Amino acid sequence: MDDRPRYMISVAAELVGMHPQTLRIYEAKGLVRPKRTPGNTRLYSDADLERLQLIQRLTTELGLNLAGVETVMRLEDELARLRRRLERLERDAREQIRQVHKQYKREIVLYRDQRDNHPERQRARWTSTG
Repeated sequence: MDDRPRYMISVAAELVGMHPQTLRIYEAKGLVRPKRTPGNTRLYSDADLERLQLIQRLTTELGLNLAGVETVMRLEDELARLRRRLERLERDAREQIRQVHKQYKREIVLYRDQRDNHPERQRARWTSTG
């Protein structure tokens, strides 16, 4: 998903099948945050268009009002943030495990207790050397 702003409001509205005023309303409600040029022109990215399409599905297919859409979008944003955090934590944990494995090297050898003189009672034990 491309986050670079590229579409003016009229083009973005046409691409998602909405009226430009609807996009302005969604921006005022905080549902979408287009970037602005130095001249204050709204520019929408592909990510913004995808978000607008989700809003459209929530309102038309599921019948949510804008308050419901705001709640769903807030939860979607939180879920995405938590997924990114989880991925980062998993990546860090894998790296830490790799570092621990790098720090030690163990050989597993078979150990027989030589003090026990009865062969039938001698048991093999696994142990590690370091």
